Parts: sequence; C-alpha cells; structure tokens
Amino acid sequence: MVKNDIYILGIETSCDETSCAVIKNGRQVLSNIVASQMEIHKKYGGVVPEIASREHMKNIFITCQEALSSAKIPLKKISAIAVVNGPGLKGSLLVGLSFAKAVAFALNKPLIGVNHIEAHIYANLLNEKQIALPFISLIVSGGHTSLILVRDIGEISIIGKTRDDAAGEAFDKIAKYLDLGYPGGPIIEKLALSGDRNAIRFPRPLTNSGNNDFSFSGLKTAVIYHVLEEKKQMNELKLPDLCASFQQAVIDILLEKSLNALHEYHIDTIVLGGGVTANESLRKAFTQTMKKNKIEIHFPPKELCTDNAAMVGCTGYYKYIKGNTDTFDIDVYTG
Repeated sequence: MVKNDIYILGIETSCDETSCAVIKNGRQVLSNIVASQMEIHKKYGGVVPEIASREHMKNIFITCQEALSSAKIPLKKISAIAVVNGPGLKGSLLVGLSFAKAVAFALNKPLIGVNHIEAHIYANLLNEKQIALPFISLIVSGGHTSLILVRDIGEISIIGKTRDDAAGEAFDKIAKYLDLGYPGGPIIEKLALSGDRNAIRFPRPLTNSGNNDFSFSGLKTAVIYHVLEEKKQMNELKLPDLCASFQQAVIDILLEKSLNALHEYHIDTIVLGGGVTANESLRKAFTQTMKKNKIEIHFPPKELCTDNAAMVGCTGYYKYIKGNTDTFDIDVYTG
C-alpha cells in the first residue's frame, strides 16, 4: 500500500516577516518564501505594529502564490493549512490567521494553529534531520528567550523564560541607544568581531539564581551606565570592545542557563532556535562548550533561525498526523 504524501501550507505573520511555505511529509522544504519588512522599519528603530499589519495585508496573497508556484504544488493538493496564531503582534497575527481561515474554508481543508515558539524548535527537524528525544530546546529570538523541555514531538513544557527583556530585545535596545541602527543583533555582532570580549566585565544576571529563568534588563542597564561613565570621564568609547563584551555576557548567560537545565533534567541533547542563534559567536561558543560536556547540539540553518513559514508547516504536519486541528473560531494571542 502506497502512503499518500502530506503537503502542509505554512503561514507566518507574527511580527514583520510575511512568509508562506510548502512542506512535504513534515521534513522536506519545497518552498519557503519570506517577504521582509526590515527596510521599512529601519527608519523607526524598531517594528511599528500598525505598519507591519498593513504590509502583511499587501504581501500575503502574492507570497502564498509564490510559495505554491515555487513548490510546484497546486492548492488542491494541500492537505492542511498551518498558521501561527501566537504569540506575536495582534494585528500581524490577525492578517495571517484570517487569510489561513479563508483558504481552509474555500478548500474545505483542516486549519491548524501553531505556537510561534514551538515552531522555532521544530525548524531543526527540517531537511530530514533526526534528533534523539527527549531534548532541551533554547529559543532565543527578538521577543522570546525560553528553555523548553521536549519529551516528545508535541509534548513540550516551558521550564525557563525571560522575566523582562528577551536577548534579542537587549541587542536591539543597546544598538538603538548607541545609535547603531536596526536590527541590533547583526550590527553588534559585526562590531564585536574586532573587539575584545574581555575588555569590560558586565554582569550576568540570574546565573546563580537556582532556576531556569533569564533576565537581560540589568545587563542592558549596566551597558548604558558604562557608556555614561565613559562620557563623564571624557574617555573615548571603544565600540568594538563594548559590543564584544556585551555580546559575550549574553552568550555566557545563555550557556550557563542551558547547561544547568541539561544537568537538572539529565538530558544530553540541546536544540537551539530563533533569530539570535544565527549569531556566529554564539554558535561557536555553544558548539565548543557542549562538545566539552559531551552534549549533542543542533542548530537550524541560518535561514531557518529567523521567522519563517517552513517551521510553521513542519509543526503543523506533526499536529495534523495526530489529529490536532482547530475550528474556525480559533483566535490569536499576543503572549
């Protein structure tokens, strides 16, 4: 008996990326189209929710058409529609969910709501990758920093999260304070390449707290106070050293918390995801540290670290084969 292939149309509009993808059998990316709004929001120093929503409305239909065309899969062959319905910006989420509902209704196909953070975990399963269960997942994105225990696909528990700023937010806020531009992560990473990561000893909040939660607000404040003090003393501000030292503090916090969680739950596999995990210094530090501690480590390809619909389609596939679909009264949630 020949098993029928399952094609999931994934839709992602949680923030400022309009993305549609077609995923075959949960593992194979047939297409993954991303319409970025980065250039639009740059002049504001961050994402403007109202503008993001309007751009999603302009982009979503053509992005979906391009995804289907690139995958060479007609809409009638789609098995189900998976869409992020939270967490994220309310207006942006509503555009994606409304579009997904319309497509699912018109085709009489199942509708599947997907959690944005969970989708970042499953980005690691794409391209036929096999990962031993259970594992700990560290998700580090612009709006979220979370440690998640994954006992099985679809069986997850959040065991640690940020109490204030996420790591990505800290990068963006420091870059904005220093007038470096947006988004802050890639700019700080580039400057840090020529800096000394040990030049300034910034604090590592909550690393000895005895729990798995994060805090980056105090680190951000420490950087600002350092800049103010340097200006007061009329010292030249060495931006590369500042950026390298700040970046290293973030990496150290993430590493320490991840190792603590792995030891607490007696797990020897860690899976990373989210936009900040595209940072090369972070990848190198995690790879070296986990190898030293005999921990298996997995990253998604860099193009699947940032928000994308491929990870949504992958997550939707596993929900679909378990029969976990949603009704048309499904709503969005922001946090």
